[in-house]
Amino acid sequence: MQKKDLLQNKSDKLRLINVWATWCGPCVTEFPSFIEMNRMFRNRDFEFLTVSADNPANKEKVLKFLKKNQASVNNYLFSVDDKYKLIEAIDPKWQGALPYTVLVEPGGKIVYAKQGIIDPIEMKKLIVENHLIGRYY
Repeated sequence: MQKKDLLQNKSDKLRLINVWATWCGPCVTEFPSFIEMNRMFRNRDFEFLTVSADNPANKEKVLKFLKKNQASVNNYLFSVDDKYKLIEAIDPKWQGALPYTVLVEPGGKIVYAKQGIIDPIEMKKLIVENHLIGRYY
């Protein structure tokens, strides 16, 4: 999958995307909350994936972090050390600060986008109240 395809969300699932980096304190702090959300919703029409903004040379450090956090999701490492290309590939409206989180419905409708740390309770509520997920299944 190309990064530019992430926001197009050609799947039939609600997609939560988190752009993070190992050198970003808030990213590292909030990451376990995303893993918890994935465990809560992954058996439904939900998909969580991550994009690391780390330098491609730090691939091993990124992998070690993902393993430590049991991130059994699709994880991407941006292959070019150019943050402007990363911004353009993810979301041109994004200012570039990390972390960056986007919730996208199938077809590319962005229902949530936030630069900075998220409120995990607010995010869970947004997911469960989305018509694709719902409170019951």
